[in-house]
Amino acid sequence: MSKQSKIGELLDVRIEKIVPNGFGLAFAENLTVFVPLSAAGDRLRVRVNQLKGKTAFAEIVEIIEPSGERTKPRCPYFGRCGGCDFQQLQYEAQLRAKVGIVRDCLTRIGRINYEPEIPIIGSPNDYEYRSRAAWHVDTRRKKIGYFQRKSHDIIDVEICPILKPELQQVLTELRETIEWESFWSETVEIESATADGAVSIYSAEIIEPTEEISFTASGEKYLFDATSFFQGNPFLIEKLIEAAVADATGDAALDLYCGVGLFTLPLARKFETVVGVEGYDKAIDYAEKNIENARLANVKFYRENVGDWLKENSENFKNLDFLLLDPPRSGTEKETVEQIIKLQPKEISYVSCEPSILARDLKMLTENNYSIESIVALDLFPQTHHVETIVRLKVKK
Repeated sequence: MSKQSKIGELLDVRIEKIVPNGFGLAFAENLTVFVPLSAAGDRLRVRVNQLKGKTAFAEIVEIIEPSGERTKPRCPYFGRCGGCDFQQLQYEAQLRAKVGIVRDCLTRIGRINYEPEIPIIGSPNDYEYRSRAAWHVDTRRKKIGYFQRKSHDIIDVEICPILKPELQQVLTELRETIEWESFWSETVEIESATADGAVSIYSAEIIEPTEEISFTASGEKYLFDATSFFQGNPFLIEKLIEAAVADATGDAALDLYCGVGLFTLPLARKFETVVGVEGYDKAIDYAEKNIENARLANVKFYRENVGDWLKENSENFKNLDFLLLDPPRSGTEKETVEQIIKLQPKEISYVSCEPSILARDLKMLTENNYSIESIVALDLFPQTHHVETIVRLKVKK
């Protein structure tokens, strides 16, 4: 009779590899064990804190024998902070793990056997790269920082090694000058962004205006502010645009979840007409301004939920040459992918920051007359398990 595992039990395990969500995978006593903050090759003593049938989730109690892929984390809050979960890994090991995560999702979720190499483009800066941040403020306990792992308790953070120096300076100044008594709410969020040396700050409880900032990539100038999404690793934005748009040309292109127009502008240089669709008003305000500043007259934007817009307009876009979609981490709705399949664009560029949802959608696309031409990963999020993936697909003739 096999032993019955229980919460709090200690297990000695060896980590086989890193899997989606950044967990280390191990096996022990008829259990599949997932261990955060581990490295492939680690021998660990872990404590079981959650059980689901024959699956256990555990926390490291002791590193019995460290993996050769381990390194010392730079952040004093690492392990407690809910942000970074890969600082224990050497950077090359992070990149290998991320390609493994993409492949795992393709195989396990998408049922896709993709044999070609998946190249990954590393970040020139693996620290001090982050140009966007959201800080949580506990106005009663006078804390500012990030959520603790697996909770909404706020860790009081003095330094964040992944922030660009401009944002680290803002964080330091906020800690020194913030007027705690001026806030009405017990918890407040402050959004921040930096580009080309300028900084934009927004909070519902900060009366100062939110500054407009700009970033130039691939010859295009993009205006935005802290309230509108823009990629958070400026060192790879040109590579991202190149991978997503590359050699695409034709008469008509559709840019779904277009945001402030990161891909819309380069597409407008390559296609006769381009349509951008985005549900967030502020982003479309900036997209329209960016197109106007670029003096491009061949673009039309729609302020509407992407799925709703496709249902209403897909009949008007038959024989579409190129469709690009860059959904938020929460992903697309099933109906949206179904509408894209009905539309049958000749080529699709799918930009994703969540491999599991990407794999789910690729399964539908490859089962409905599309073949994968290429997959490339970009490490927009060093020191975390997150990875950006661009998949180019073509309709089968």
